Amino acid sequence: MPIRTAVVPLADIFALRHRVLRPGLARATAEFAEDGRSGTFHLAAYEGDAPEVLGCITLFPDPLPGTSATAHRFRGMASAPEARGRGYGAAVLAAATAEAAARGAELLWCNGRLAARGFYERQGFAAMGEEFVIEGVGPHLVFVRKIEP
Repeated sequence: MPIRTAVVPLADIFALRHRVLRPGLARATAEFAEDGRSGTFHLAAYEGDAPEVLGCITLFPDPLPGTSATAHRFRGMASAPEARGRGYGAAVLAAATAEAAARGAELLWCNGRLAARGFYERQGFAAMGEEFVIEGVGPHLVFVRKIEP
């Protein structure tokens, strides 16, 4: 079945974000300050017409420190464990890139988990700067990719 993506309300993706990114922690740990910010949007990936969210991502306008490019940052990217390796992460990231470009972004970036480095690099992102640790989550790097017109 083809993968379908859509811009959705936070409520549609929150359960997957919490289950994958903050397992065993309180629901509040999966709430981001940016969720209520103007310009924030959420995307979900589905298998065909099925209602279950198998991939998600949240994006918002946020300048990348040290650059003058119009940028969108993403957080909360997750794929359901049972769907990993089937293209849901790539599909939701491609849809997010297109939506960010339509909203004027020239650059896409994130603080990504070190364990996801290979995935981000396969999607055209480059690691920037030094590794850092987000308490309770683990080691991260900043990943950056220009959005080609």
